[in-house]
Amino acid sequence: MSKGKVLNLKDKINGNELDLSLCNLTEVPVKELAAFPKATVLDLSCNNITSLPPEFCNLTHLVKVDLSKNQLTSLPDELGNLTSLQHLDLYNNKLSVLPVSFSQLRSLKWLDLKDNPLEAGLAKAAGDCLDEKQCKQCASRVLQHMRAIQEEADRTREKRLLRERELEKKKEAKQREREAKEKEARKREKAEEKEKRRKEYNAQMAALAAQEQQKKRKEEKKKRNGQAADKKAVVESAPKPRRSLIGLLFKLLLLLLLGLAGAAAACQLTDLRKEAVCVPINVAVDDGLSWAREQEGVVRQLMQNLSSMAKELLESTQASKN
Repeated sequence: MSKGKVLNLKDKINGNELDLSLCNLTEVPVKELAAFPKATVLDLSCNNITSLPPEFCNLTHLVKVDLSKNQLTSLPDELGNLTSLQHLDLYNNKLSVLPVSFSQLRSLKWLDLKDNPLEAGLAKAAGDCLDEKQCKQCASRVLQHMRAIQEEADRTREKRLLRERELEKKKEAKQREREAKEKEARKREKAEEKEKRRKEYNAQMAALAAQEQQKKRKEEKKKRNGQAADKKAVVESAPKPRRSLIGLLFKLLLLLLLGLAGAAAACQLTDLRKEAVCVPINVAVDDGLSWAREQEGVVRQLMQNLSSMAKELLESTQASKN
């Protein structure tokens, strides 16, 4: 009988026991079973059930389950959720291993795994289970065996998690190292760029300073040339010293005297003395000589003065020429 043909489970209940054996079931009616939480003893023996759905493990009210003489090849991984389960009969199925969560069935006191193709380690732990005592020992030894497997699985998982964490740490370390290198590279690039700009700025300032210095030298040279030209112009344009008025008067007087002396000499010593023009000159000369004889001392002194004045005049003339 299939699951669909089991319509009324109330007919199968007797107290806390629900008997679904010999019903030709291929699936477990989990939804219908969940409606009878007081049915803590469930008999599913002598059916054609090949597997238990994960939802079966939500029937945590079950205390005793008989799945003997079915076609089970595996049990759900969530089997450990049946924490109230004390009695489990898996006789004559096709099980080779048990789920790791089997170790969590802490209330389990009785277990039968006979006539299953169990793997060697599990078969050794299960034993023969030929009577009540051996089935109780089977439950204890299998739980211990599964706890060892659970611990090994936990250690394996812990090692795997540890390796994963170490790999993650290494990955993060490499990421930090890469980020640090990239940051250092960016910092170095910024420093190099800044240094480049600083050198360019210094070069520009040096060029401007050189231009300014060259401009300043040109201005100083131009200024010196201008000062030299101005000085030369001043020297060239400086007015020549004015001749002394007294010197000019002396020169005129000397020329006049020389002219008179020359005229007197011409009229006295040449044939011109008989000329009419020389008569007054000769008379004047004669009168002058007469007067001069009379004033010989005065004349002598006058001549000395004239001689001295003529000498000084000649010296001053020569000095002005030099």
